[in-house]
Amino acid sequence: MKMIAAALLTTFAGTTAAFALEPISGSITYGGAQPRLEQAPAGSNFFHTFYFKGSEVHEVYKVNSDRTVSLVSRSMSND
Repeated sequence: MKMIAAALLTTFAGTTAAFALEPISGSITYGGAQPRLEQAPAGSNFFHTFYFKGSEVHEVYKVNSDRTVSLVSRSMSND
């Protein structure tokens, strides 16, 4: 049973990285940038909106405990 649980945890950990959003041109973390937000509370979220290839892009970022940011979600709309 412990073997199955360990295998499942390994599988889930791998799929999280596999489905992680990659930054696109215009994203705050594009090109490996790793901004630090010194005054934002850790765990808080913020939004970033920009245009990419004719589409309006809305991204949500999370402030990590070390004050770096992680891309959480992205949606695009064609106007």
